[in-house]
Amino acid sequence: MALSQHDLLRLLESLRSADGLELVRGVAERMLQELIEAEATARIGAEWNEHTETRTALRNGHRDKTLTTQAGDLDLAIPKLRSGSFFPALLERRRRIDQALNAVIMEAYVHGVSTLSVDDLVKALGADTGISKSEVSRICQDLDGQLTAFRNRPLDHVRFPYIYLDATYCKARVEHQIVSRAVVIATGITDDGGREVLGVMVGDSETEAFWTEFLRSLRERGLTGVRLVIGDHHLGLVKAIRKVMLGAAYQRCRVHFLRNVFSVINKEAAEMAAATIRTIFAQPTAHAVRTQLDTVADMLGKQSPKVKAMLLEAKDDLTAFAAFPERHWKKIQSTNPL
Repeated sequence: MALSQHDLLRLLESLRSADGLELVRGVAERMLQELIEAEATARIGAEWNEHTETRTALRNGHRDKTLTTQAGDLDLAIPKLRSGSFFPALLERRRRIDQALNAVIMEAYVHGVSTLSVDDLVKALGADTGISKSEVSRICQDLDGQLTAFRNRPLDHVRFPYIYLDATYCKARVEHQIVSRAVVIATGITDDGGREVLGVMVGDSETEAFWTEFLRSLRERGLTGVRLVIGDHHLGLVKAIRKVMLGAAYQRCRVHFLRNVFSVINKEAAEMAAATIRTIFAQPTAHAVRTQLDTVADMLGKQSPKVKAMLLEAKDDLTAFAAFPERHWKKIQSTNPL
């Protein structure tokens, strides 16, 4: 299953909101440093301490350079030569190598590096860098191993009482057809508010089998102590939570719910409806939250019976957060916490 470079970079933005960029930044830094060293080797005609007839210069340490990318600032070391000067052609602004590099990293993050993404990176590097396709492939395979280890790392080092499940929708090639697929990111929240990206999976987010497989993979890696799962109203998700995350409740994301409401009312009424629904989540007690939902449903139902029905049907899922400590409420009402 191949995702486009555009969709892979959208996933990078999703990781930014999930506080998951540090891994990507570190991998990008290591990978780009290897590519710089490979270009320097091609320019010099020899590896470190290698004596060859083709050697044209000697190395003389490094100088520091900071490169700003979508994944954050990368701290790089540019090789210096004893005679002449060297600046990596791959860092020229016109290359836009960071996009191709980040696409490779994100693909490896999700399901492993593909030949297509390696080819795109080789093309972005350009022929004048002197870096061979085989060298790029070797560096990418090293990256693949690092991210595979990250995807499969144990999750038993700390308890995550709250789990966000957020989906980014992409076009993917499956068996010679272009289909819509969800890239779901699971983010764990610790008791003290720390955030950690736990896993990523691509598939059909409207099936119970998909959610069961994803949640089970997290449990098998040692995830325990989950008390509340926050996500959109995906078909099969609630059943999968009850099957795999025994004892955990489900909170329907209020932001996604508002979008669902907007789809059944006219634009002129949207702002008023949104402001009214938000009052549900501003109440001081669990009892007040549930009572306010009933009041809001009656108010909005005068203009839109559909909205009233949606609120009452989703009541338990929209107000699940109120059973938890009040100091956590703002962070567990949505997968887009302020």
